[in-house]
Amino acid sequence: MKKAAKQVIRKSKPQPAGRTPAAIVPAAALRARRKPKIEETRMNLATHDLLTRTNGTRFGTVLADPPWRFQNRTGKVAPEHRRLNRYDTMTLDEIMALPVADVLADRAHLYLWVPNALLLEGLKVLEAWGFEYKSNIVWHKVRKDGGPDGRGVGFYFRNTTELLLFGVRGKNVRTLAPGRRQVNILKTQKREHSRKPDEMYPIIEACSRGPFLEMFARGSRPGWTTWGNQADEYAPTWATYANHSQADRERGRAARDLFSAE
Repeated sequence: MKKAAKQVIRKSKPQPAGRTPAAIVPAAALRARRKPKIEETRMNLATHDLLTRTNGTRFGTVLADPPWRFQNRTGKVAPEHRRLNRYDTMTLDEIMALPVADVLADRAHLYLWVPNALLLEGLKVLEAWGFEYKSNIVWHKVRKDGGPDGRGVGFYFRNTTELLLFGVRGKNVRTLAPGRRQVNILKTQKREHSRKPDEMYPIIEACSRGPFLEMFARGSRPGWTTWGNQADEYAPTWATYANHSQADRERGRAARDLFSAE
């Protein structure tokens, strides 16, 4: 005869007034409680890493391409969407809180990439970092034949442009002589998601004073200090266009492997 299973009755400890037993707190609520601490820890690490990487240098020019977080994260435009998972993003407050002013020279220029949908947020970041907005450069994404590349995303219009906001800090901070001849539009083919045109670097180097700092960089660049979790080594980890930024390197590696095999 099977023994009847014993029913164990545990007496719950009395809870302080207004306190919910942990056993019945929804998982979402627990995650919400932990989130501020996680974000604070992440920001502390980012701040420390930026100050360590720059090593006391005061920069005359900063180029930044922050990992913006979109309010609508359900479509292809959101890089952190679970179907895409291209890279982690940051909140507006997190981006604004970065200690950029602590690594700037008295006179400095800022070049800040911002999506069309987040123009107001970009201006807030520019101000929070200690700059005054002056102008912008438009990146027009084109096809091989020079026409607008309509493969872009957008909730209201099909975006074929992206803005590079330009801000200044200090006195006597006009662009150098080449800048006064430089038109504020650049037309190039786009490459992998969020990759900005390399043609912008020589323009910045001609128009602004160094030392040069690139924040949220993808790979290193001679003459620049780079910072970000992809600042040293970078290659796209998702399916993208054949003319992506590392295509030449990959073709060269394949040729070397073929030569070695022979």
